Amino acid sequence: MSTAHYSLRLRVYYEDTDAAGIVYHANYLKFMERARTEWLRALGFEQDVLARQHGIGFVVRSAELDFVRPARFNDELLSTVRVERCGRASVDLVQHVLRADGELLCAGRVRVGAVDLKRMMPQAMPQAVYLGIRNAY
Repeated sequence: MSTAHYSLRLRVYYEDTDAAGIVYHANYLKFMERARTEWLRALGFEQDVLARQHGIGFVVRSAELDFVRPARFNDELLSTVRVERCGRASVDLVQHVLRADGELLCAGRVRVGAVDLKRMMPQAMPQAVYLGIRNAY
């Protein structure tokens, strides 16, 4: 699977919806987080291993979402990740959540930063991670 434009299939569960039966807005961030985790895994990087071996983690620095259409219980979704920019300590991503038929539901821009987990300060990514992400786009 190409990691330049990564896509993860998801299903909307009852727990993802609000009283009106539509996906609660904060859950789109969860769907995007799952796609970022699986994208990193597809690149060969496990976040728990990065924390244990290098003392780093990825945190969301900023997120901007545009809610276009609602998702509903039992919809099949695609949560996508595309690298827009990769620096030594941060990555800018374009992320979308679409219905499986391709209809755009939520568009987002997310900046994640690498941090030293003890100091909670920015930290350059290990060279292998940096090059893996740079080579993914």
